[in-house]
Amino acid sequence: MTSQPPNGENENEGQDPFQAMFQQFLGQSGMSEEDLRKMGIPTDPAGMQAMFAQVQSMFAAGPSDGPVNWKAAKDHARRVVASAGDPSVSDKQRKVIGDAVQLAQLWVDDHTAFGAPGTDPAAWSRSEWIEATFETWQEITAPVAESMTTALTESIQGQLPEEMKGMLGGASGMLANAGSMMFAMQLGQVIGGLAGEVVSSTDIGFPLAKDRSAMLARNVEDFGEGLGVPEQEVVIYLAVREVALTRLFHATPWLRQHVIDLITTFSQEIHIDMDRIEGLAAQIDPSDPTAMQEALGSGVFMPEQTAKQEATLKRLETILALIEGWVDVITVRATTNLPGASALAETMRRRRASGGPAEHAFGSFVGLELRPRRMREAAEFWRFVEQRRGLEDRDGLWESAELLPTEQDLDDPAGYESRRGLLTASDEEFDAALEKLLGAGPDESAPESDSGSGSGHDAEGPEDPDADQPGPEGEQPGGSGPRDS
Repeated sequence: MTSQPPNGENENEGQDPFQAMFQQFLGQSGMSEEDLRKMGIPTDPAGMQAMFAQVQSMFAAGPSDGPVNWKAAKDHARRVVASAGDPSVSDKQRKVIGDAVQLAQLWVDDHTAFGAPGTDPAAWSRSEWIEATFETWQEITAPVAESMTTALTESIQGQLPEEMKGMLGGASGMLANAGSMMFAMQLGQVIGGLAGEVVSSTDIGFPLAKDRSAMLARNVEDFGEGLGVPEQEVVIYLAVREVALTRLFHATPWLRQHVIDLITTFSQEIHIDMDRIEGLAAQIDPSDPTAMQEALGSGVFMPEQTAKQEATLKRLETILALIEGWVDVITVRATTNLPGASALAETMRRRRASGGPAEHAFGSFVGLELRPRRMREAAEFWRFVEQRRGLEDRDGLWESAELLPTEQDLDDPAGYESRRGLLTASDEEFDAALEKLLGAGPDESAPESDSGSGSGHDAEGPEDPDADQPGPEGEQPGGSGPRDS
């Protein structure tokens, strides 16, 4: 005979409600530990405790307003940077960066036609970077988030036994939030990781913070470690890059949104591979809190790219290369006074070409890496255009997306002008071509007919029907004004 708990105490008192319900279900279902293991459910106390802790976090997060619990993602990103150390920016650091930016503005002046915007780049902590850039992260990850969270939710629901679904009842909303929370946790992990790597608000190729620019003081210091270059030179060099990028995007209001549109166009084509999700669901250990996050970041759920994605990715890589190549040209010329400039330039080129660990994680996460793969060819293109046409015309090509070179143009800069025709002509060339077009006489604009008929100018050919009509105020036929007496 089973004894009752003393004093009428409930044997499940103090337990998590979901855990108590789960144990009650197991007692009624007659399932064995082997049955649970086949379902991927842990049977050891520590494993079950970890699983229920994850469930509690999903309940505590509350419902999300969209495909991702954005608040949970931002909070997790901030926890990531806090765990790695994120001290506030000191007055000394602000002064060092402020002085470097002021010097960089002077050095950049002579090497671009773009003027300085009204505000200078500020000094931020990693948490400030997360807060300032998070709206952009929402915009560029929302398309893939919707596909990912829908697929994850359907997979989670499909893995539950019918008995479990019935017992959950009103808690089904938690299952709907599970996929959203998983994506949010991974997104927060990626953003938090990037916050520990980027040196500025434009470090991944375009301004993540709209209408704001900054350098991350702690990361700027980390960037120079082990390079054998004085800290002051490192700060000035990175300030020159940030100033150049800020001027470019300030002078070309269309450019930032153009890059974002290409990213979202790519992401909208992503469709999650449900077969892979279902296959991996049985292999993921729910007792390991990082198992699903690692699976999400591995990119295994992404199918092969569509033709539209491949075309969009080429355009995106080209525009990022053009941005980075232009900045490289400006920075090299503006930092000739820095003894360590060459070493810093090569370090930055390698860094932009290969990316850091967090950038690779982001690439796997959303299916693309923001890499300027043809940066060196783009830099050569800008040098060629400047040598041939001058600095003003070089920077004038940023006026619109239609004027910018394509992949073919990076391969053959010399043929760029002939392929673009009057789009790339200088004012003198355009005026000359227009004068030739408008000033062409009858003999130049139309060939004579051998038969003396049609459009020829034979004496017996048809006259202009307006030839007999006098012009206004005494104007003679065919004339542009009164006839001289």
